[in-house]
Amino acid sequence: MGVTNPAASKYQRHSMVLVPLATAGVKIERMVPVFGSYDAPFGHGEVSFTNVRLPVDHIVAGPGRGFEIAQGRLGPGRIHHCMRTLGAAELALELLCRRSLKRVAFGKPLADLGANADVIANARIKLEQARLHILKAAWMLDEVGTKAARSEISQIKIAVPNIALEIIDQAIQIHGGAGVSDDLPLAALFTAIRTLRIADGPDEVHRALIAKLELRKYRPRCDHTA
Repeated sequence: MGVTNPAASKYQRHSMVLVPLATAGVKIERMVPVFGSYDAPFGHGEVSFTNVRLPVDHIVAGPGRGFEIAQGRLGPGRIHHCMRTLGAAELALELLCRRSLKRVAFGKPLADLGANADVIANARIKLEQARLHILKAAWMLDEVGTKAARSEISQIKIAVPNIALEIIDQAIQIHGGAGVSDDLPLAALFTAIRTLRIADGPDEVHRALIAKLELRKYRPRCDHTA
């Protein structure tokens, strides 16, 4: 995606193009690890483009439609991220519960020690809140469209990964050393979901949008009748 017409209106300046890997001038400089490992199956490439030329028919949908294409997938894409994140958090809670019942310390299962019961209860409460939040955002996307559902989509994009990270971290803690090893999926889940607080817009950008839309309800409206 890149600017193809700087003189156009701001939402029609960009185009998306398909670039075959074998095109002259395209070079994968390196594969970039995330938290020390490569994202399956191949990782993320740092790619350079030097005097790359493409046929006009490689433009996706048509010139100037890059922003439209990107925005068209962002709303559903963010909901999809949150759905998968919820599933990851459910898995983490399951592993946490199974470990807390199986592992015995000081003569008792971990589930009966300290505040672990509170940890489990709070995790279930937050997961159900997250589930309903996602369902509402998805319902609004269907009913009123992406633009009218922007606040709700941004809300879940912040809330769900943070809830999931908290639960995964608690599951790691209750597993001890095994929790940070590759013997369990917890470390990989934490790594993947931590990136979601940056991917498709960092938390701060989404909070700014939520606040802007919320304040809009209360700002004085201009009276154009005068």
